[in-house]
Amino acid sequence: MYTTFMFATGIENSIPTINNGRTRIDQMEKCGHYKHWRTDFDLLEDLDIQVLRYGPPLHTSFLGPGRYDWSFADMTFGEIQRRNLIPIVDLCHFGVPDWIGNFQNPDFPDLFAAYAEDFAHRFPWVQLYTPINEMFICAQFSAAYGWWNEQMRSDRAFVTALKHIVKANVLAMERILKVRPDALFIQSESSEYFHAENPAAIKPAEIMNARRFLSLDLNYGRRVDSEMYEFLMDNGMTRDEYHFFLSRSSLRHHCIMGNDYYVTNEHRVRADGMTRAAGDVFGYDEITRQYYERYRLPVMHTETNLVEGPTGQEAVDWLWKQWANVLRVRNTGVPIVGFTWYSLTDQMDWDTALREENNRVTPVGLYDLDRNIRPVGRCYKQLIQDWCDVLPAQSVCLTVPVVRPQDHDDIAVRRHQERLRKMRRKEAKEDDEPRATAQGGHR
Repeated sequence: MYTTFMFATGIENSIPTINNGRTRIDQMEKCGHYKHWRTDFDLLEDLDIQVLRYGPPLHTSFLGPGRYDWSFADMTFGEIQRRNLIPIVDLCHFGVPDWIGNFQNPDFPDLFAAYAEDFAHRFPWVQLYTPINEMFICAQFSAAYGWWNEQMRSDRAFVTALKHIVKANVLAMERILKVRPDALFIQSESSEYFHAENPAAIKPAEIMNARRFLSLDLNYGRRVDSEMYEFLMDNGMTRDEYHFFLSRSSLRHHCIMGNDYYVTNEHRVRADGMTRAAGDVFGYDEITRQYYERYRLPVMHTETNLVEGPTGQEAVDWLWKQWANVLRVRNTGVPIVGFTWYSLTDQMDWDTALREENNRVTPVGLYDLDRNIRPVGRCYKQLIQDWCDVLPAQSVCLTVPVVRPQDHDDIAVRRHQERLRKMRRKEAKEDDEPRATAQGGHR
């Protein structure tokens, strides 16, 4: 059993398409992971990192309904199991296979849920999942900004993408729990805030600050605010679709709310609704408290990084600042259980948010693409050494019941799983019971 604070990193596995679906941006390929995956796992041991955000490439693994190519996943997850690393499995990261098309496809939720269940059957020792990464950002960039995948720009396209993405995430959680009743789901969602530049910008900023919660409201079965209810209904969501999410609220009992925070997550809003980057104004501490007060779930800082600048100290200082925010969140009573520098190695073309294929290195990794450690990598290793034994001692109750891969068949684990299986049946039965709602369940 692994019950300490989860220090993590990740292998970047974004796979959006651009150029109207003609070009796929595969970060695992561009960053050399398909070739250097064994070396990448060695780097984790060098850093003493035991938790890894990681997932198989969806577009090459999922060949069609019930058809899979598990060859790469079998190699990599077999090695992860042998090393007894703890993966947080990221099954869908900003893109879908060509045969599905994009997130406007209404068949995507059921198809993806079947894929998630079959993955769980194939790798039953996996316990932690992020079924779909950054659901809000995925819908926003694909269907509101017109950058990726369907490359559409309308409220209706955004709502369509969002409801399909979140429904896929919810159904995947249900199906995985049938296989692994003690599975835990770490949502990994971007934590945003919108600042009004002047009084005339207050209203559009308020709307954006309500809209940022939509993916998690639906995912956790929380009734959305009245203005957002009208927005959803006006742009194609039906009452039945909305009530689907309300009827799955018990799934939140199996969730950890992952908050991603970058220097680009806060925005300045003009009166006409246009936005620009605000920089680090409130910071991770304040914005995470806003999300925690809304959902009251355990929290994990699931993504952050900063480009290494000319001095090499910029990313190091950002790491220190994020960690100070994590400690502040924890000390004010928010149950925070993990921290992630994302990613293990540098990435490619994130200077244009993957909108262009320029093959430019984005130097945000703990290691560069030649697998040489960066200053922030050395500092993260030292941070882990300094704090790994301190945090559990401060609060022995604030731990997550994570089972190491090689322990998943232990008798005690099996007994715990059977208890959770019975609990899940009870939850599902309660979810199915009709509940009174007023005016379609909104408020």
